[in-house]
Amino acid sequence: MKFHLVGTTDVDDETNPPDKFSLSQNYPNPFNPSKNIEFKIPESRFVTLKIYDILGKEAVKLVNEAKQAGGYSINFDASNLPGGIYFYSLTAGILKESKKMILLK
Repeated sequence: MKFHLVGTTDVDDETNPPDKFSLSQNYPNPFNPSKNIEFKIPESRFVTLKIYDILGKEAVKLVNEAKQAGGYSINFDASNLPGGIYFYSLTAGILKESKKMILLK
């Protein structure tokens, strides 16, 4: 399978960092074939954002780098994935949060 990240967009600037760590629920849910995943980190951290299939196998790694404090929107193109239930998981330092999404084909 072939995956690609369409692009990333910084939605907040670092002069006004968010006050807490958060991972937004995707909208729309279900989606087809791409969507934005939004998250906020209150401090600079090494961040990973991964997509897992229903069996817990990593399907794609969207982010794996140090990020400045702020809000981010990552465009995820799932056109090469089969339809089904997926989980997206954000880790920033010791903080971790996961959410469910449904891909319709």
